[in-house]
Amino acid sequence: MAIEIIYRNDHCEWIDVEAPTEEDLNFLHDRYEINTLLLEDTIDPNHLPKFEQDHLVKFFLMRENTELERANLNTISDISTKLGIFLVKDVIITVHRMKNRSIFEFKKEIKGSENTEINSEKIALNLALKVMKSFDDESKNLMETMDNIENEIFLKNTNNSNQIRRLYQLKRKSGLNARILNVSSDWIDKFKLLKLDDAEITDLKDKHKDVITDFEHLNAQVTNLISMFLAMSDQKANQVMKVLAIYSMYFFPITFIAGIYGMNFDNMPELHQPLGYFLTLGLMGFISLLTFIFVRKKRW
Repeated sequence: MAIEIIYRNDHCEWIDVEAPTEEDLNFLHDRYEINTLLLEDTIDPNHLPKFEQDHLVKFFLMRENTELERANLNTISDISTKLGIFLVKDVIITVHRMKNRSIFEFKKEIKGSENTEINSEKIALNLALKVMKSFDDESKNLMETMDNIENEIFLKNTNNSNQIRRLYQLKRKSGLNARILNVSSDWIDKFKLLKLDDAEITDLKDKHKDVITDFEHLNAQVTNLISMFLAMSDQKANQVMKVLAIYSMYFFPITFIAGIYGMNFDNMPELHQPLGYFLTLGLMGFISLLTFIFVRKKRW
């Protein structure tokens, strides 16, 4: 079985279940009288964060940001993984489908701690803070990536399809993270039901607000950068068309004259003149010179 007792003292017991099997879920149901529907929620990959209470069982379903890079960013499971926390009297049970960074980090901290007053509710609070930290780290990474793309666009003056693809991925990531954090406000607010200090709960709420603000700012910045990138692309395309239009001004009157004298008629002025060819070339050159002076005067 994938059940492990991570920590135990006189006040509480911490049980962790990684990649639970049906046998593991049945054991938790029989041993701790946890509702089967709540246990099934922990193995649903796309379940939204929430809080539920069933008799003496308090259930927090959190989502932690992951560092996995996936090609498709369509669902919340592409950027996050679930962490289910059950509080049953003095026992805390954590259930997750894959390795969890918050569990791993706090597991090392609690084993090296000499604090004998750690209880199940404080473990749940620390895990919630670790979950918020995972989103905080992700927002910093995405902001750094956006700054690098911005420097490439405006300082190095590069413009290619790869950059717009990277900006699109940033927007998708920031949007999905913001969605998870907005829904997470429900279970964060329910920490007031636990026997914790108000300062500790306020710290969690403040961290949650800060991370939401970061992702909303990031999403707005990426949207503005995409608009500016597309505007610059249009500007460069317009500049190319402007150059082509100016060159066409030079060749249009010359082509008109050449087209006239290319017609097969015997009775045409200057057709049999000895200097007709040179007069025509001179007229073309004079027209080109006038066009050049006109363009320079208009500062085109």
